[in-house]
Amino acid sequence: MSKALNLPNTLALFRIALAPLMLWFLVERDFSLFASWHPSWFDYFAGLIFVIASVTDFFDGFIARKWDQMTKLGAILDPLADKMLMLAGFIGLMIIDRASAWAVFLILSREFFITGLRVVAVSEGKSVASTMAGKIKTVVQMIAIGFLIMNWPFATTLLWIAVILTLYSGYEYLRDYYKI
Repeated sequence: MSKALNLPNTLALFRIALAPLMLWFLVERDFSLFASWHPSWFDYFAGLIFVIASVTDFFDGFIARKWDQMTKLGAILDPLADKMLMLAGFIGLMIIDRASAWAVFLILSREFFITGLRVVAVSEGKSVASTMAGKIKTVVQMIAIGFLIMNWPFATTLLWIAVILTLYSGYEYLRDYYKI
């Protein structure tokens, strides 16, 4: 058990805990305890939480590879933490009307589809490896979420670029699955 709860897995668990906290700061702006806060403070806290969570995403993978601490638990926790963070970000942003429902629908549909495809591949003894487009997609999604949280210029443009990259990387996964 101690090997399973190594530093990379602990960071992934921390990211899982940060996702609902970020969502809370995005959508619960009427909470009486913080009634005196300017609405921008909720954005700042949600943004800070998102940045911290995104940084842990980099470090948990880096540490796991560098120190040979990859585990089966980590193989489950890392993508779960990624999906929970993206889900919290996109749904929260849609609720506060900063993200297009269509963009969120397309991104989340692709994510669910590829997760299902990976489960099928594993059940068939196949491996559908991450592609460079998938990695770029994740980075652009993170940047788009950060821009949307902070309500910065070009945030919507970045979101639609993320949608295009998300759909393209989904196509690559599907193509690679059928090539195997």
